[in-house]
Amino acid sequence: MHTLGRIIGVGAIAAAAFALAACGSDDDKDTAATATTGTTAAAQAKYGRECTAEDIGVTGGFGETPVVTLPGDCDPPTKLIVKDLVEGSGPGAVAGQSLTMNYVLVTWSDKKKLDSSFDRGKPFQLNLGAGEVIPGWDQGLVGVQQGARRLLIIPPNLGYGAGSGGIKANETLVFVTDAVGVGN
Repeated sequence: MHTLGRIIGVGAIAAAAFALAACGSDDDKDTAATATTGTTAAAQAKYGRECTAEDIGVTGGFGETPVVTLPGDCDPPTKLIVKDLVEGSGPGAVAGQSLTMNYVLVTWSDKKKLDSSFDRGKPFQLNLGAGEVIPGWDQGLVGVQQGARRLLIIPPNLGYGAGSGGIKANETLVFVTDAVGVGN
């Protein structure tokens, strides 16, 4: 099984351990979940400013392997951040729909790529909202449209908390995802 299958696949187990929070959205499609872990955030705070989606560098267009650059002058966000980098088309994904996604995962603490379906040439399939993936994916992919490239910055409480599958404890996860298929 590839790394994300091990990482994202344990989301069904991890989902039971984490409180799920509803995602809201604004006109900029930049959303934040409300669940946080204050002690984790305080332990990681160094710079006095939380990073935003605009602090993350992403190069490459939809379908191309993205290169993700994380900043070194702000703290990891304590809430889920969702931002469309490339607009898609068609109806937005809802819970219960199948999704086919390409992704790159970069871990915040070491700023290194941990996994990539682009590198394997095989997208990842999931059923949205079914607990098959970490809560940050189930929440962060709601509303994604086919053809969209979406940035997800996932705090530890919506990822793996204590760690799993090569991910450190209290790790913030940065995914760049491409919605290859929505509902098909």
